[in-house]
Amino acid sequence: MPQHQRLSQQVLLPELKLINIYENHKFQKVQIVEKCSDLEICPRCATPSRVVYDRRRVRVHDAPIRDRDVWLEIVKRRFYCKQCRKPFTEPVQGVRKGKRTTERYKRSLLWACETFTDLKRVKKYYRCSTWTIYNALYEHLAINLKRHINYPWPKTIGVDEHFFSRSKGYREFATVFVDYNNRRVRELVLGRARPDLEEALKDIPGRENVKNVCLDLSDSYKSFAKNFFPNAQLIADKFHVLRLLNPALNRYRKEITGDKRSNPVRKLLLRNGKNLEYFERRALYEWLEEYPDLKAIYHFKECLYGFYRINQYDAAAKVLTKITDQMALCKIPEIKTLRRTLMRWRNEILNYFKNRITNARTEGFNNVAKLIQKRAYGVKSFKFYRLRYLNACV
Repeated sequence: MPQHQRLSQQVLLPELKLINIYENHKFQKVQIVEKCSDLEICPRCATPSRVVYDRRRVRVHDAPIRDRDVWLEIVKRRFYCKQCRKPFTEPVQGVRKGKRTTERYKRSLLWACETFTDLKRVKKYYRCSTWTIYNALYEHLAINLKRHINYPWPKTIGVDEHFFSRSKGYREFATVFVDYNNRRVRELVLGRARPDLEEALKDIPGRENVKNVCLDLSDSYKSFAKNFFPNAQLIADKFHVLRLLNPALNRYRKEITGDKRSNPVRKLLLRNGKNLEYFERRALYEWLEEYPDLKAIYHFKECLYGFYRINQYDAAAKVLTKITDQMALCKIPEIKTLRRTLMRWRNEILNYFKNRITNARTEGFNNVAKLIQKRAYGVKSFKFYRLRYLNACV
């Protein structure tokens, strides 16, 4: 076999034959090729044709070879169909109709988008436009997303929000819905308001299948979940309940010790008292004797930690009633506010003791969102961000 034919089989597309190679003024490697076939089939009537009356040259971008930019200059034949009495251009395997890039180039581009740090480096290495990268990447992500996320609502979901953008002059948030059964993100919606969520999720079937919804202490999410998932019980996330008194603890502590994050008292106050060593617990309580308001806040914080160590629903309900009754006798404003919050979310907090579901998995997927935003140096288009995030979490 001649050398140029062996090169054609290894480097070029399957049906092409190499004619010539040259380098243009932009230091790009150009390969002049043509298709080897005796006849072509008319795309309109499927009639074979051998009548060639014209040739055209089309240049398409191919995958780089050894960091060299490669272009294929294809000499395409124009056939005449006697049945239709109309001309048609022969197709080339590996090049879609109307495209100026090969499928091999697109696959190489997708690999670079997943491997490189950011898309700007891909643009510089492949010497192509931003539109080409976005069109190839997000078209592939959209197809891949339809392949994986095409099922109704699961039995248990988690709801939480994370920061998206500040490009419009205000803080925009995105709401994530996590499928606990399959350990993946089910959907991502821009906004936190109830109308926005209902409009974005109305086309997903199976709302009646949802039995458990774990969410943070947000009134908008609570209203949305009650209306959108009629058969679901709402579960207040354990982490968000335990951290309700942390701002008050830090504020009262700063008035005493100053604003130093390295202060050892700060760590002792925020940690679970059960995990402290004996000498640490004794020193902390001796120090709190001089500050009764801070001691009262710390006492109720430890009551919440002890409340979540209960195993049974009925016992937890009695303990929560006892805690709120004790809070009613306290005159500290932060404790009064906490009591109103616990009374308003009482049923959702107690539902945790039925199945022990938390929003920890949802918080983990929020960390994935932060990594995507940092890698992209900020995100402007929510459409593109949603595709990248959902593909990263399936």
